[in-house]
Amino acid sequence: MLDSVIFYLFAGIAVISAALMITRRNAIHSAVFLITTLLATAGIFLQLRAEFLFISQIIIYVGGIMVLFIFVIMLVPLDVTLPQFRSGPQKWIALLVALVVGVEAGVILWLARKLPGQGLLVPNPAPADKLPPNTEELARGLFGAYLLPFEIASVLLLVAMVGAVVMAKKRTDA
Repeated sequence: MLDSVIFYLFAGIAVISAALMITRRNAIHSAVFLITTLLATAGIFLQLRAEFLFISQIIIYVGGIMVLFIFVIMLVPLDVTLPQFRSGPQKWIALLVALVVGVEAGVILWLARKLPGQGLLVPNPAPADKLPPNTEELARGLFGAYLLPFEIASVLLLVAMVGAVVMAKKRTDA
């Protein structure tokens, strides 16, 4: 019972913050709601006992990518007014598309319940302690065969961040 409550809490937070993210006009507010969505998704990963995905979600997406997003938002001048679109027919088209996607999702979930042991809903999943250690295998691959590409990507990200700081500093000094 508690697992269901926690899952629905995190799922609700993720859906509400995702909806708020796309409806905000301020880019910083949208980025904050995206961070909230990513954190709620990380909470779902933790509840599913996928600790590696949980910590990867926090470190890579919330910690790294969102810092870069906010950094870029701060660097780009957003003072330019965008042309306003008329929302007459667009509102009805968006409602129709949302309805079609909702019906498709419902049909997929309904059909998945009809196929025992197949589809999306597996009736008897394997316990987490009986699964192979995925994190250990990933670490062996990442720090073994793929160590050089991993380090090259790290250096490239560092160079990009230093370049962005230098570009921002030149703009403020001028």
